[in-house]
Amino acid sequence: METVELLIALAGILALAYAGIQTVLVLREEEGTEEMRRISQAIREGAVAFLRQEYTVVFAVAIALAIIIAVAFGISGPGPALAVGFLFGAAGSALAGAAGMLVSVRANVRTAAHARKGNLAATMSFAFRGGSVTGLTVAGLALLELIGFYVVFNGDVTQMIGLLFGASLMSLFARVGGGIYTKGADVGADLVGKVEAGIPEDDPRNPAVIADNVGDNVGDCAGMAADLFETYVVTALGTMLLAYLIDKGPTNFLATFPNAVLFPLVVCAWAIVATVVGALFVRMRPGGSIMGALYQGLGATTVVGLVGLYFLDGQLMGGSVPIFVATAIGLIVMVLIVVVTDYYTSAKYKPVARIADSAQAGAGPTVITGLSVGLESAWVPGLVIVAGTLGAYAALASASPAGIGTGLAASSYGLYGIGLAAASMLAVTGMIISIDAFGPITDNAGGIAEMAKLPPEARAVTDPLDAVGNTTKAITKGYAIGSAALAALALFAAYTFAVANSANIGWTSFTSQLTIDNPLVVAGLIIGAILPFFFTSFLMNAVGVAAQSIVFEVRRQFREIKGIMEGTAQPEYANCVRIVTVTALRQLAVPAAIAVVTPLAVGFLLGPIALAGLLLGVILSGFPLALTMTTGGGAWDNAKKYIESGHYGGKHSDAHKAAIVGDTVGDATKDTAGPAINPLIKVVNTISILFVALMVAHSVIGL
Repeated sequence: METVELLIALAGILALAYAGIQTVLVLREEEGTEEMRRISQAIREGAVAFLRQEYTVVFAVAIALAIIIAVAFGISGPGPALAVGFLFGAAGSALAGAAGMLVSVRANVRTAAHARKGNLAATMSFAFRGGSVTGLTVAGLALLELIGFYVVFNGDVTQMIGLLFGASLMSLFARVGGGIYTKGADVGADLVGKVEAGIPEDDPRNPAVIADNVGDNVGDCAGMAADLFETYVVTALGTMLLAYLIDKGPTNFLATFPNAVLFPLVVCAWAIVATVVGALFVRMRPGGSIMGALYQGLGATTVVGLVGLYFLDGQLMGGSVPIFVATAIGLIVMVLIVVVTDYYTSAKYKPVARIADSAQAGAGPTVITGLSVGLESAWVPGLVIVAGTLGAYAALASASPAGIGTGLAASSYGLYGIGLAAASMLAVTGMIISIDAFGPITDNAGGIAEMAKLPPEARAVTDPLDAVGNTTKAITKGYAIGSAALAALALFAAYTFAVANSANIGWTSFTSQLTIDNPLVVAGLIIGAILPFFFTSFLMNAVGVAAQSIVFEVRRQFREIKGIMEGTAQPEYANCVRIVTVTALRQLAVPAAIAVVTPLAVGFLLGPIALAGLLLGVILSGFPLALTMTTGGGAWDNAKKYIESGHYGGKHSDAHKAAIVGDTVGDATKDTAGPAINPLIKVVNTISILFVALMVAHSVIGL
């Protein structure tokens, strides 16, 4: 193993070691009262049971797909390597999600115990420590898998494509399954408990309250961790693959930048150091805010990452100014997306206040205003991605032998610049995931405090932490979607080079056919553009089905079990957990099949040209749709919390009831349908690259 490769591996080990230390520090804290421990145990058992059932189904499918991949690509050829990579990618994504969640379901009760002391700053730091376990576990596992396969395959990145597909598919399953579970339970619990029965959120009299708290972990923790593990792997490996395939053409790209293939992993390695340093800055100052403390950590991570990228550019990329500019652009894009998402989802700003204000007129205006905010929220991030794409492309195109012209060399170099900008966003992935995992921990802590009837000073700590957690989860989704858009553009470029190589034609010969007057391109564009809408329709319906089943069960228990509302009888919590688990796994199958089958069907029936159109269509429609759904949903949620804090009549007012209705709509969009578009975009890209050679050889219509 070369020195650079060894240092990359050591960085991955550092991440896991840090996560291990933080786990020990979390678990040594006390868990509070017997009632708190009982509630936490129920949440933990429900989360583990769901994950066990989901992974059993997913890995049965994964093994079957691995066999298909091995046979399709030849047992004596690349088939076994691709199949093994596929399984490792799926297993890594699953392990990242499970490891983070298993710490989160133990950190929740300890956070609630901390809150009893009335110290907001100390409780916030402890909750972040629990979240950092997930962040560093994801980064460490992803980096070790990437460098491990790179070394095993002796730098042949094409043999690592199976890893891409495995991580993407597992992310899709985790996001979809966890998202259906968490929002089915949440919406059902809110509609019957808060709207019909008029009892508080997380009230122990609500039979769905444990299922709701379980959902926070399987969706927002395990699902997000699997999602960003995939983002990490796909973005880094996609950029590596692009550099590798570019060099296969006539450009001699690696003669100019010999370390271009490995450089994305170097960026990832330094990101771990930056995250560890940034974590030291997550501290609430006297008079400071929770979000301000988290932003201190993110800011420190960004600065350390940028300084490190400048140094690494000098050491490995010849001190190329264009390389550094492209990486800096990626970080700037990240910062701008975080700022814009915060503006649209934080109760401090006008969009959330506007939704809360509309709630005074009823549920209809609340839903309409929330949709308006969600649609508006896609505009600025879209412009940011456009500016970042053009800037990164121009920076690297200027470094090509032909300058910034439109020739093959300039185009190739420019496309690598886009990939590099996407990869540089990984410099803050560990911190972003840590901030995200902070959300379900504080949400559960608030639920445990409510159910265990902790004193008001405890809720005075957990309530503001929970409100900030909603914003952090929204920010993470914005980051994931923005990075997915840039990564997908790099993957699309890699796909075009892969088609050209498989068809044994020049890259420009293939790309020159991707014009609007080609009916195959138009067909692919339309199919790709409608795919995210068709895909998310099943997810929205799935949440409705799951919520309906919970509503009926909670109503049954209120009706048949005498004494629940008086607090003299215990609800049957396990029934709700079981019902929503079965429903979520049943509803998972169709959208997952759509994501896998659609690109294969288009590629083999209409050919790689039509499939190229599909990939572009998915990116162009999926990116704004995902932003609209996730950001709008976050705004609805915080508008409800804004009213609960005492505005417009506070809890139990007519405005509050209207805001709850808006939040139930937003729950399905922000935590199920919207985030699932992120893995959808990358699944269709990775499966297209994986099967491109077979499509070129066996498509019905032709190239």
